[in-house]
Amino acid sequence: MMYLESCPYCQQAFSMVEQLVAQHPEYGQVEIETVEESREPEKTKGLNYWYVPTYFVGDEKVLEGVPTLEKVEQVFIRALQS
Repeated sequence: MMYLESCPYCQQAFSMVEQLVAQHPEYGQVEIETVEESREPEKTKGLNYWYVPTYFVGDEKVLEGVPTLEKVEQVFIRALQS
């Protein structure tokens, strides 16, 4: 997950992740690496995204921009399928 500390949508996404894991304990199996893009720019090189939060599963971008509970849940579903 690429994020910015100051991004309100990123903070919403973190809350949604917590909510979904509480509702679906199996989602807790998914390890989410978080990268604060202004602190770790070397980790974002070569990644094709413009907005945060952005989630990748492997090399595939699965969510970029304003999160919803449904979109964040799709990240978990895709991650568990791979």
